[in-house]
Amino acid sequence: MDLDFTAIAYLKTGSAVQQQVYHTLTTHNVLECLEGYSPVVVGTFPLDIAIETSDIDIACHCMDIEVFQAKVQAHFKNCSGFTDLIFSLRTEQTYVANFILDYFQIEIFAQTIPVTEQYGYRHMLIEHAILLEHGPEFKAQVIEHKRAGLKTEPTFAKLLGLTGDPYESLLTYK
Repeated sequence: MDLDFTAIAYLKTGSAVQQQVYHTLTTHNVLECLEGYSPVVVGTFPLDIAIETSDIDIACHCMDIEVFQAKVQAHFKNCSGFTDLIFSLRTEQTYVANFILDYFQIEIFAQTIPVTEQYGYRHMLIEHAILLEHGPEFKAQVIEHKRAGLKTEPTFAKLLGLTGDPYESLLTYK
């Protein structure tokens, strides 16, 4: 089943927790606040492998990190637990903001490269295909490993027998 992950309509009719994510994002107009920055919800919630401690990851594309930071701060700095940071990740200028809406931890992640080229989005597409290929038992194992404290990409790498850096090896998985 091909999903359009660039729009959140699929969350509205997904699992109970996906529907809650949809409600939180739409009630607080989160994606509308990020309009113009190609916001895409990525990670565990779109894949329906979120656990209790998972955050809603929103990947964005911006050409000017400081301008983007100012926009995010203007909309979300008064949210509970707001923090943000600008840093370099794999040579890309990167911005991350974290805060809480309703009972969800939100992470806004932005880089100066298009969302479709960012690791989070690329990993999600590969993980989606793997989950479809390997079925519900594999999905249950992913969730079990995540509950045991393993991050998503290392979990997939471990279950698939991939070696080396899991964030890199997952990108070459066929």
